[in-house]
Amino acid sequence: MRLKLQSLLLAATICLAGTIYFQARAQQTQKSAVTSLYTSISGRSCRTIDRVKETGDVTQLCPGVGGYKLEVADSDSRMSVTVVAPSGKKSDLEYWNVITHGFSSLGEKAEWRVQKRNGKDVPIALIVRVNASENTAAPDKTTSYLAVAKVTPQQSCVTDKIPPSATANEEARRAADSSAQKPCLAASQE
Repeated sequence: MRLKLQSLLLAATICLAGTIYFQARAQQTQKSAVTSLYTSISGRSCRTIDRVKETGDVTQLCPGVGGYKLEVADSDSRMSVTVVAPSGKKSDLEYWNVITHGFSSLGEKAEWRVQKRNGKDVPIALIVRVNASENTAAPDKTTSYLAVAKVTPQQSCVTDKIPPSATANEEARRAADSSAQKPCLAASQE
């Protein structure tokens, strides 16, 4: 009888441990699921917040995700983005130093990589297309890079520069999803 009771207790303990394990795995999987949300970084969804008549420099404020916003700067035919955290803290991504020193323009949309936390979309990374005019002999020819930046309340910075390829979008998403552990890229020496 005692052996039977011990066997039942052992079986119940194993079942309980298995249930706890699978619940924890389900919560971890649910927490770690990363998806994409897109916001416009051009056109009517953005509003001009600064314009310098003498130089033509323009800065626009564009909507973001999870309380974040983006400031899009166009200065001397070069463009970059500053991430504005919900707290108001600004992180300049400096595309004109980190991605390209050439003339540049941005794609029309920003791709935010987000995780659901407490039912809210929380940005973990940002992907923006940077079209660079790097060949002075052929200024109309552009190279389209994907700039990947980690996004945190403390600091946002570019972690990866993805060159054009058939799989660039997938590479950028993989880089974005692991960007939290990566260092910030330094200014390019090109």
